[in-house]
Amino acid sequence: MQIDKDIITEIAKNEEGADELSLLRRYCKTGPFVLVNTTQEQVTFFSNGTYNWTTTENVTTSEWKHQCQYLFAQVNLWNDTIVGVILLVAALLILCICLACIVKLLHSILKGQLARVIKKAVNAEFPTKAGKCLTGYVVILIGAGMTFLVQSSSIFTSALTPLIAIGVVNLKRAYPLTLGANIGTTTTAILAALASSGDGLVRSLQLALCHFFFNVSGIILWYPIPPLRNVPIGLAKKLGNTTAKYRWFAIVYLLLMFFLLPAAIFGLSVAGWQALVGVGAPVLFLSLVVIVVNVMQTKRPNWLPKKLRTWDFLPLALHSLQPYDRLLTGCCEKKHTQKDSSCEKIAVDNPGFVLERELETTKL
Repeated sequence: MQIDKDIITEIAKNEEGADELSLLRRYCKTGPFVLVNTTQEQVTFFSNGTYNWTTTENVTTSEWKHQCQYLFAQVNLWNDTIVGVILLVAALLILCICLACIVKLLHSILKGQLARVIKKAVNAEFPTKAGKCLTGYVVILIGAGMTFLVQSSSIFTSALTPLIAIGVVNLKRAYPLTLGANIGTTTTAILAALASSGDGLVRSLQLALCHFFFNVSGIILWYPIPPLRNVPIGLAKKLGNTTAKYRWFAIVYLLLMFFLLPAAIFGLSVAGWQALVGVGAPVLFLSLVVIVVNVMQTKRPNWLPKKLRTWDFLPLALHSLQPYDRLLTGCCEKKHTQKDSSCEKIAVDNPGFVLERELETTKL
């Protein structure tokens, strides 16, 4: 498909009636000739020396133009929204199919000695103690450089995801690569800003640099301090485990975090800062309390009252996804048999998610 740049320019200039025009280009420089009838309002000015008046009439003109030949060029009954939704669904479907095929292909290719060699090379670190500290920053630069070459962080992370899924790249190494991709993707906006001319150069470059420093500030916040690096990695493992158990969770998470929650915050902000603080402050305080209790349940359960050492005193729907899983999937609750106390749970750091295996130990 092709986009009419002139319409985008008119919308940017806030010209009257531009929002009602279609962004799809209907007529191109090449293609079959078609006769196009165009109706425009023509205003005529008259004057007899004493009075002045104008008349408005619709004038229809005919012109031969080249009709575009892309997929949606001749579908005049569909508006831009319908075409956009169709393309979005098709793009997501193709992306998922391609990623699944890439994972299958890499699984069949990267086996045995080859997989071990590649894994060792990708996850290698500098030998000295200072070198180990600098390894992550060098990996960030590599991720930024690779993203700059392909001019898309989505392409880079999509290519990285299958390597994580098959265990070639671990999460600790994928983390700085992804941070580097966030820096590399800002170069596209900077290059586009440098292509501007006149007064638009300064404003466009300012916007591009805002994007750049915003991403850099996020890296400065989460990466230089080693303990803070474990926060996003731990969250990734937790979300991966949950998604592996409840496949619908990924869709619900995307809808909640990227649509419903921002829409709710935006609605409260429109209502006024009083509404935003009145609703947001208690929710934020409750979230912090839950996070602190969860951490203490894992690290220092003895510091908590016996009732707060687990969330079992709450209804099941408030501390487990099983009721929602039964509701969404229609599956009956699976009965889990309790293992012997001598079972040892081992967490395997295999990229996309953490597998948990229970190995029975023999009592002596």
